[in-house]
Amino acid sequence: VLTGYNGTVFAYGQTGSGKTFTITGGAERYGDRGIIPRTLSYIFEQFQKDSSKVYTLHVSYLEIYNECGYDLLDPRHEASKLEDLPKVTIMEDPDQNIHLKNLSLQQASNEEEALNLLFLGDTNRMIAETPMNQASTRSHCIFTIHVSSKEPGSATVRRSKLHLVDLAGSERVAKTGVGGQLLTEAKYINLSLHYLEQVIIALAEKNRSHIPYRNSMMTSVLRDSLGGNCMTTMIATLSLDKRNIDESISTCRFAQRVALIKNEAILNEETDPQLIIVRLKKEVQGLKDELALVTGEQRTEELTEAETMRLEEQVRTFLEDRDPESTLNIGADMRKIQHGFAFIKTLLHGKKVDESRASSPVNVTERPSSSVARPEEIKKLRDLLQQRDNEINILVNMLKKEKKKTQDAVFEMTSSGFNAPTQHSDSRAQFRSLDTGPKSSAGVEDDNGSQEWRSHSFPRKTGEEMSLGRQEAFEIFKRDYPDRVTIEDNKRLLKQRFTEAKSLGEAVNKVRTRINHLKGDVEQRRIQRAALGVSSSSDEQNQYDPVEEELRDQMEEEKKRYKTLFSRLKNLKTEIEHLQLLLEKAKVKLQKDFEGWWAEEEAHLQAKQEVHKARMTTSAPPSPQVHDQSRAPPMSDTPIPLTGDSQTDADIMAFVRARQNLLQRKGE
Repeated sequence: VLTGYNGTVFAYGQTGSGKTFTITGGAERYGDRGIIPRTLSYIFEQFQKDSSKVYTLHVSYLEIYNECGYDLLDPRHEASKLEDLPKVTIMEDPDQNIHLKNLSLQQASNEEEALNLLFLGDTNRMIAETPMNQASTRSHCIFTIHVSSKEPGSATVRRSKLHLVDLAGSERVAKTGVGGQLLTEAKYINLSLHYLEQVIIALAEKNRSHIPYRNSMMTSVLRDSLGGNCMTTMIATLSLDKRNIDESISTCRFAQRVALIKNEAILNEETDPQLIIVRLKKEVQGLKDELALVTGEQRTEELTEAETMRLEEQVRTFLEDRDPESTLNIGADMRKIQHGFAFIKTLLHGKKVDESRASSPVNVTERPSSSVARPEEIKKLRDLLQQRDNEINILVNMLKKEKKKTQDAVFEMTSSGFNAPTQHSDSRAQFRSLDTGPKSSAGVEDDNGSQEWRSHSFPRKTGEEMSLGRQEAFEIFKRDYPDRVTIEDNKRLLKQRFTEAKSLGEAVNKVRTRINHLKGDVEQRRIQRAALGVSSSSDEQNQYDPVEEELRDQMEEEKKRYKTLFSRLKNLKTEIEHLQLLLEKAKVKLQKDFEGWWAEEEAHLQAKQEVHKARMTTSAPPSPQVHDQSRAPPMSDTPIPLTGDSQTDADIMAFVRARQNLLQRKGE
């Protein structure tokens, strides 16, 4: 790929055989990285080694689900479900070249940006997953790396692309017994894999004139990879279970057919006509400017508004362009030259003013407009009140569950012979700490990683935007979260790696200082020998100096050590970035799971309230005669729901009695 040839790596096998783990890697440990992150690391490492060419890298991420393509890297869409992502359609030009409409290409200038794009695509894939997509991958994903390279000043460009394909798992419906949405997904997956096998069989036959690429979207996208200008590698993943021996044999047969295909990969080298045109235009304009300077032709009239706007746009484009070969061609007109310098000065001064304002500690807060309609405020307050009621009810239910757990634990300890009053007091202390609300969520952690995790738990809805009730519920939910152990392990490992990186950085600085001292000693030794050589013969001056040789040997050893430590520090930085991405991905998943759980609790609470209202409305109202005799309305037969907490239940009963007294006064 780096030299201009196309490449493809795809994994094929049945469900659960490790295709996704092979291509994308695991989400827990740095050592479980897949082919995609390792490939990105290797490519950017080679970019840094080869400084004779200018490399440009773009990536795209395509997901094919039920024969529909979706762009996972489109920055213009916020994906909450699969349909929110832009659909990708296939188009073909007269030369039978495939073009993917609505598939965005994102440029990555370094490894960190490329890994961030990969993380963004995986996050969109996880957020926009289908309800049935919890156990295994139900879609095909194609991560494509586009590389272009050219030598500075040359019009020849080499373009290549690398497809890294994560196929969905094939499965036998008769064995799995799936139905509904899973059955529909399995049909599309098996059908697309069947068309892929048909293409492979047709390519393996030498006398075959027609290749059925258009049968499915995946084979159309991978047309060049399967039978064209590409170097293709297939990874066959097998399951070692005896029950899957038939599928394993089928996978091996498919791999054997793929091995029979011979592609003719050619060097994708082309002369970019646009570059030639741009270069010739620059030469012509430069010659015109030289001629204008020689003839001394100068203009005295003022620049028009259109010319001024065009000139300012050219200056902005020149300043924002990162290409080292870019130039600003405004001609030999002194009016344009002076205006261009003045505009650059204005931009620089404005940037400094903005930076000084940003660094100023004074924060100007604008008062909200008083023109908001009164009914809108009332509706907003009602919604907020209803939200607070739901939060209180959910927290009360959680408090009852926690109290029941503690009481069961106290009973077990009491029956086992432990001191029950002590355990009971501990349980009370636990509930007091649970009732304190936001204090528990703002507590001091043992390490910085845990505090950072608490303060960045919500990438979309931060802790400051959440209410106190939701914060407390989130803390309890996070404590019982199934992946909490993995998250804590990653945080502990990240903290350890930070400590190692700090110690390595200090060691690198010490070695660098030591090398500088050795250089100074060698220079001093040479100055001393030169001074002695003035008064001695040339033979004594050219004699072997063991002290200088020893210093040079020490310097070589320190250089080797410096290179080793720096290489370790660089690898450690990459591992730290990967761990940070894993933690960010875990935060997104935790956010999603908590939102789903909270929605379920609210729906359950609303259902209980509707049932309670229905019971209240079905109870028969008292007759007028009875009302006249008793004046006070009788209490409803419906039992008052209590929480189990003495203080809360007392407040509820006080409210009920106050309500009865108020109704009695109205009746009088």
